[in-house]
Order: sequence, then structure tokens, then C-alpha cells
Amino acid sequence: MSFRSVRYIVAGAALVAGLAAGPFHVSAQQVPGPAARAVAAADRWEPAIAKFEAQDKVAPPPANAIVFVGASSIVRWNLAESFPELGPKAINRGFGGSVIADSVKYADRIVIPYKPRIVVLYAGDNDVEANATAQEIADQFTLFDKKVHAALPNAKIVFISIKPSIRRWKWIDTIRAANAKVKDYTTKHPNLVFVDIEKQMLGHDGKPNPELLVEDGLHMTPAGYKVWNEKLRPLLK
Repeated sequence: MSFRSVRYIVAGAALVAGLAAGPFHVSAQQVPGPAARAVAAADRWEPAIAKFEAQDKVAPPPANAIVFVGASSIVRWNLAESFPELGPKAINRGFGGSVIADSVKYADRIVIPYKPRIVVLYAGDNDVEANATAQEIADQFTLFDKKVHAALPNAKIVFISIKPSIRRWKWIDTIRAANAKVKDYTTKHPNLVFVDIEKQMLGHDGKPNPELLVEDGLHMTPAGYKVWNEKLRPLLK
């Protein structure tokens, strides 16, 4: 079992225990041995999270806004250009290279304090390359939902489906399975929306459209973000 895989097992096992005790929280102290070290490994993002918190002290974001959180596709998203109508109410809290468990871990620091009306999550892309299973990714989304809605029951959480890309095409079956599981979950729980962007990001040959991706075959061009903008905009009004 890989070191990264342990993190998914730890977080999944914590779901029952944590929710039973109240608002969900995972800490290294709650699990022993290698599992504790696996959870603690997420602290590599502490400088990025602390930087967000320092910014918030200087210029507190408005409440009732829209928080975008997740991995590098969020980091690279120019929200001011994509959604000028939102102004300062579009808050970017992406931290590149993160897996979905990291968004769960830090939600109480870079999502919940803002009391947003909408949370846009894009995560799971990096998980696939870390050999997470579709079920592990879906379980992490469940954790994110439970944690955010325990504090903000009326907030809407929008999950953008894991995108097809050239670099990660060999994992497309896992990507599709994870998306299907998350989509199924969103249909059975309130205040959740699944945004499927796969079809719009494929070419006529059924493979990822290279015009939507930069040279690394993973991150998106402005044309790729235009696809996301058009799918998401109606949900943000």
C-alpha cells in the first residue's frame, strides 16, 4: 500500500468517528502510527494556508460570497476575468498540487470562515495520478460535504467533474468512475450540484481536445477555462 493511499483510508475511517462526535475534523493525534504520519504529511500546505489567513487579516473577504477551492486548475483560474460581475465576491483559495483530502483538511480555515453562499470545488485530478481509487475520491467528497455543511447547512457546494486530459488519459476509466460516484451522491443530498465538463473538453475523436490544454497536456488554456465559465456561470447567479 502506498503512503498516499494511507491518507485516503485514514480520512475515510474518520468519517464515522468524527461525525458522531460533532463537526468533522481529522488530526494526526486521532490516529496512531503510520496513519498519523500520513495525515500530518498534509501539513506541507501549511505555508500556503497561513498566507491566505494573513491576507484575510489585512483585507477580510466579504461574507455571502463564492469560494473556489481545490488544486492547480483553481489556482490558475483568473476569476476576475472570468466572472467580472462577481467582483470581490469571487474568492480564490486554490493551492496547486493538492489532493481532495487537503481541501477537506483545510476547509475550516479557507472555506467555512468566509460563510460563503456557494463553494466551488475542483479536486481529484491529482488523486488519480497518486493511484487513488474512484471510491476513495468519492469518499473524500463525502467528507468535504459533511464538514462544510455541518457548519454552513445552507451553502451550495458545486463539484466540477475531474477533467479529461492528455497527461492523465490512461486513468480515464478511474476518472469517469469517480465522477459517476460523486454525481450519484450529489443527486441524493441537498445543496449539492455536479457540473459535468467532460464532453465539452473532448475533440471529435473522443480524446482530450489539445486546444483546451497547455503544453504540459494537463493544465488549461483560456479556451479551456471558457468551457468551465460557460457551464458554471448560470449556477453562480
